[in-house]
Amino acid sequence: MSFAEKITSLLARPNQQEPTGGPEAPWYLKYGSRLLGIVGAFFAILFGLWNVLSIITLSVSCLVAGIIQMIAGFVVMALEAPCCFVCIEQVNTLADKVDSKPMFFRAGLYCALAVPPIFMCFGLASLFGSGLIFATGVVYGMLALGKKASREDMAAAATSPTQMSGVNAGGQMPMGADQHITLMEDPDVWRPT
Repeated sequence: MSFAEKITSLLARPNQQEPTGGPEAPWYLKYGSRLLGIVGAFFAILFGLWNVLSIITLSVSCLVAGIIQMIAGFVVMALEAPCCFVCIEQVNTLADKVDSKPMFFRAGLYCALAVPPIFMCFGLASLFGSGLIFATGVVYGMLALGKKASREDMAAAATSPTQMSGVNAGGQMPMGADQHITLMEDPDVWRPT
């Protein structure tokens, strides 16, 4: 078994048919998003504990931000790696429910969980710990957007219906067409000479 197959088997869920993102997503985004979530959750818990210990300096907002950051880390860890919570049987069913939802749901959840600790106690610990969870949400958001269209598809979508119907054999619009459309869509008309 190669190293890549070992990593893939560790990051894949046992009952999951297709990894995150579907067949059109690149492999590095499929498994990288899950790995980033696991690492981000670990650091969020670690730095959340650091923020909780700031009660020594009587900073209550950092205490609350640390608790929220630790809860966010546990939620992300439970959703990304439910094998870490073998003793809690409801975690696997919760992870399956979230996996069945659209990608943008997970992206929004992670971004919403990451923002409050940063605003409550702005510091390096909350910025780094919650920032990794936010980055995981951004990657899931990119996966939710899907694959970029081909050049031909984008060019066809950018072409206006009036230009498509009014084009003659030479590729120019007829003279009776709306001048505003000609000025906006023909770069030779408005390009400085």
